[in-house]
Amino acid sequence: MAEYTINSTLTSNQEIQVPILGLGVWKSRPKECFEAVKFALESGYRHIDTAAIYGNEADVGAAIKESGIDRKDVFLVTKLWNADQGFDEAQRAIDVSLKKLGTDYVDMYLIHFPVSGKRKESWRALEQIKKDGKTRAIGVSNFMVPHLEELLKETDIVPAMNQVEYHPFLQDTDLKSYCNEKGILLEAYSPLAHGQKLEDERVTKLANRYGKTNAQILIRWSLQSGNVVIPKSKNPNRIKENAAVFDFNLSPEDMKEISNWNENFRTCWDPTTVV
Repeated sequence: MAEYTINSTLTSNQEIQVPILGLGVWKSRPKECFEAVKFALESGYRHIDTAAIYGNEADVGAAIKESGIDRKDVFLVTKLWNADQGFDEAQRAIDVSLKKLGTDYVDMYLIHFPVSGKRKESWRALEQIKKDGKTRAIGVSNFMVPHLEELLKETDIVPAMNQVEYHPFLQDTDLKSYCNEKGILLEAYSPLAHGQKLEDERVTKLANRYGKTNAQILIRWSLQSGNVVIPKSKNPNRIKENAAVFDFNLSPEDMKEISNWNENFRTCWDPTTVV
């Protein structure tokens, strides 16, 4: 993967090309979100991930517009929030998101969380939203294997992507294998475990060996694992640092070592408890 670039893509089962590295904007307040997205786009990013609940869709859209980059060249993702799940509710929610984003469509629309009693109707709504041309592809977020199995019994459209917390200290290999089997791209959010494991001595050892930062080691591992990765930052130096991961490869031996680091260490919500 050393020959890849920030704009290299993975192909989803819905025949859409997803840039392997993107910018996450969770917890980025509106003005700082605008500046972060604008800087990321200037730095070569072409994949921006937001959500209705983040409260910054308008700033994401404004930054894309001001960048001067053609809308078709930016892969834009947003998500259906829990309170808006359901068939009619989701139809209204996408229109609100599109208005805030200042665009006629998004490239990927995700169900943000597998809400009990609502997710099936929400998926039916996403199917219609895709047919209506308001999104190029549809997927899910925080879905575990049982949620995906349930969904696939109800639909002929397999989610293009499943966005979940994934990093060396949280490796759900069963979920990863299932997604691979079904052609679902796994997108890793919180690839740095919210910084809580950034100074782990094992990461530091590898960073010193490769002459890279600890964050770059963690991001590179996720990329080489075949994931789409969306590290979050509003700091210009970190945004650039997170993208400087395409000039080296972790060796097979080091990839194997990291595969043994799993601790089931979650830093966000735990969807395994949702039935």
